[in-house]
Amino acid sequence: MKAPDPVRASTSLDPSLSLLLANGVLVVHAGIAAFVVGGLVVTVAGNLRHWNWVNNIWFRAAHLAAIAVVVGESWLGLVCPLTTLEMSLRSHAGEASYGEGFIEHWLQQLLYYSAPSWLFVAAYTAFAVLVLAMWWYFPPRFKRRADEPVA
Repeated sequence: MKAPDPVRASTSLDPSLSLLLANGVLVVHAGIAAFVVGGLVVTVAGNLRHWNWVNNIWFRAAHLAAIAVVVGESWLGLVCPLTTLEMSLRSHAGEASYGEGFIEHWLQQLLYYSAPSWLFVAAYTAFAVLVLAMWWYFPPRFKRRADEPVA
């Protein structure tokens, strides 16, 4: 089943604006991916270094929700909506493939690589299990301790 083209309805969008928006979506997508991966690293490192903020329930819940979306998409065989939007914007801009700008090229190399889909499902699931294990090993804090200074 092919996903609907989110840009098709806005045919008056200038191709150069489409390309700019596609690059913006790519940066946001890379930021979310960095949060998913970096969130686990920061949780472990922060607990080992006694950084109280890494166990804040809002941070931990946002991190768990982010990896849950990734795992859910992979298990259901869904394409990430950010990927769909970016590709649609690039297509509208007349790009058959990714551009050759330095930052754009390397951000794309980090996000889009070729491997069997089962490998992604297994890797995302294993990563989610690690995130859940950290909830048990380093439980989130639901309220501020009385002896903790307000930042």
